[in-house]
Amino acid sequence: MRYAVVIEKGERNYSAYVPDLPGCVSVGDTLDEVRMEIREAIVFHLDGMRADGEIPPPPSTRADYIDIDEQAA
Repeated sequence: MRYAVVIEKGERNYSAYVPDLPGCVSVGDTLDEVRMEIREAIVFHLDGMRADGEIPPPPSTRADYIDIDEQAA
C-alpha cells in the first residue's frame, strides 16, 4: 500500500501525518528522520488496527503540486 503523507517544517523540526490514518503522526529533527519515523508509525498503526480486528482503510488521499505564477498571486 502507498499512503499519502503530509510533512510540515516547524521552527526546529519536521512533523508528518497520514490523512487516511487519523492519529498516525510522527516528528523528526531532519527530513530524512521524519520520513523514517512516519514509515515506522504507519506500520505500527496498521498492525494495531489489525490486532484490534479493524480493517485498515485503503489509501484514498491524493496529493499534487499546483504551479502559481508569482506575479498573479
